[in-house]
Formats: sequence, structure tokens, C-alpha cells
Amino acid sequence: MRPLSRIAKPTILLLALASIVAGAARAQLGKRVMTTAGTPEDKAISEIYATTEGAAKIALLDKFMADLGKGDFELLGDQIYVATYLEQKNYPKVYEYGEKVLAIDPNDFGTLAKMVQAADEAGDTAKVLDFGERAGKVLTRYKAADAADDNAKAAKTQVLEENAADISRVEYAMYSDAAKSTSPLARAGLMERYAAAFPDSPFTKDARDSEAVSYLQAQKNDKMVEVAQKNLAADPDDVSMLILLADYWSEKGTPAQLDKSAQYAQKALDVLAVAKKPDGVSDDDWKKHVALQQGLAYSAMGMVFVNKGKNPQAVDAFKKASPLLKSDSVSYGRNLYRLGFTLAKMRRLPEAKAVLTEAVSVDSPYKVLAKQTLDTISNPR
Repeated sequence: MRPLSRIAKPTILLLALASIVAGAARAQLGKRVMTTAGTPEDKAISEIYATTEGAAKIALLDKFMADLGKGDFELLGDQIYVATYLEQKNYPKVYEYGEKVLAIDPNDFGTLAKMVQAADEAGDTAKVLDFGERAGKVLTRYKAADAADDNAKAAKTQVLEENAADISRVEYAMYSDAAKSTSPLARAGLMERYAAAFPDSPFTKDARDSEAVSYLQAQKNDKMVEVAQKNLAADPDDVSMLILLADYWSEKGTPAQLDKSAQYAQKALDVLAVAKKPDGVSDDDWKKHVALQQGLAYSAMGMVFVNKGKNPQAVDAFKKASPLLKSDSVSYGRNLYRLGFTLAKMRRLPEAKAVLTEAVSVDSPYKVLAKQTLDTISNPR
């Protein structure tokens, strides 16, 4: 389930690299160390920044730390080490000096952002999640801190705006690495960690929805229902969760949940009828997305009718669903099988055979069931 409006990863990385160059010129989330013009510290730092050759820059940093790296200037030196080693792609050193920075200033979000970037470039998902969670806690504390007056609130807003590139990079890296997990159960846990670390990011809703879907894929159905219902409590118009629960309850066939399944499916259809296309999504992609969701809702309604013994209504719902589901072979094949099986129960055999024959031709897990049902009605004993 991919988010629709996102900053592309290369753009985030370019912005992040630009933020390294800007360095002390912008507001920071964490302690900011200033140098006074003309002082030995200022001259040494200026020389370090002016040096582009990697080994020479590290040598100057070593000298600076030995001669002047005391108090706040120890923090500044370690911050420059982190940025320099990141430019050199020496990721173990980024982590080493990043931890030194954080031992002095645990709220240095910029350093954590660089550590996330290093881990992301190194392909180390565990470290991306670890550093990302720590960065999320820093951001949460900063946002929750009281601002004494309007000037303080304005200053706080400015700091967040000026750190937007770092924040976006951390959010994207952590979310995308969590999404890469091939284990549904592990992915669910990672998405839960992401949503807890960044409760109001552009990716949080998708993370929470992905968590529920991943629990379903892992066959942890009780956990899926719990998370999906929590998501709907936060957003009653969450179409993905409405359809997820409608489909699950309609398939399960528990009498107590059938009415709720039909209610959720209908609400999903109502929300989709007035849904606005997000920016950055093509008209064609949006139409396919809406059609698929509508098809799933109608198919869930069909299963509710089947479980209530209302087969004619079920057939009508399945027929509405079929053309809408053609973009997804699994959902299309399942709906054809449901329709064919229901027609066979009603002894509408010519129609059932035609539908089941098509279901057999669709590449889906339901082709085997469709073939078995087709053979049964074609060769009655």
C-alpha cells in the first residue's frame, strides 16, 4: 500500500546534503555552538570547512580537538566529524562520532538524521529503525515542549521548518525500510514502531494501515482486527480499513459480524463516491484505485448475502464487483469463483459453468477451487 503524495527519496537526500553545507547557518534541533570571529576556534573551524580533501580535513579536525576541543567545542568538533565521515561514506565512524555527539547533547536531531542517512546508505535496516526511533523521540519532545509566548511559538515553528529536510529524510528512510521486510509479522512490528516514533508524519496513516494488513497476512487475525478498529477510531473514513474488516468478516461468516461487514462495505462505497484525487496521482491510476476498492466492497457484500442465504442478492453484488476487480487477478479470480459457486448452488448451471470457466483461466489461487466446482457440476454422479 504505497503512499500517494511523497517527496522522492533522491530529492530528500539532496536536501539533506545541502543542510550539511548550511551547517551552523541554520537553526538546529539541539544545542547550537557558535564561534566568535577572529578567535583561534573560529580560524580553525574556517580552515576545516574550507578544506575539501578528506584525509586533510580529518587531520585538521584531529588537531582542533587536541588543541581546542573542550566544552562546547568538543560537541562542535564531533558534529563536524559526523558530517565529514558521512561525506566520505565511512559509516562506522559516522556512528562512532554520532554517539559521542549524543552523549553530550541527546537532542541533536541533525546528528541522528545523518546517522539514519548513513545506515540507509549502508543498507542496515536495524540501525535505520534504531536511529529513527531515537530521532522521533527528540522530535516529539521538542514539539511537546511549552512555548512561553507568541515569539517563542514562532521561533519553534521556524526551527521545525528549517529542519524539514532532515525530518523528511528520517521519516522516509524509516518507513521505507520497514516496508521492505518480507516477513508479514516482522513488517507489522516495524510499522508499529514507525507509527509510535512519528505519530503525525505524512506516512503514519499508511504505516498503521500496513500494520493491520501485515497482521492479516501473518494470520494474526485478532491482532489485525484490533489494529484496524483502532485505525478506524482515528479515521472513520479510512476506506482501506473499512474494506479490510468488511472483507474479513464477510468471509468468516460469523453471524454477529455480518451486519457490521455490510455496514462497513457500504460506508466504503459512500466515501469513495466523493473521494478527491490526491495531487501527483494520474487520472487513470486514481480510477483504477477507486474501481478496485469498490469491487472489493461489492464482493464483501456478496459474501454477506451468501452467508445470510440471500443468493439472488449475492449474485447481483458479485456481478457488480467483477468488472471493477479486473486490474487485480487475485481479487478478480476470487470474485468469479464466488459468483460461479453461488450460481451453481442456485442450479443456474449454464451461467455457473461460464463463470467458473473464466475463473479457471485467471491466474489466481482460486482457479483450483473453480476447476473442482466446474468438474462437479459438469460431471454429476
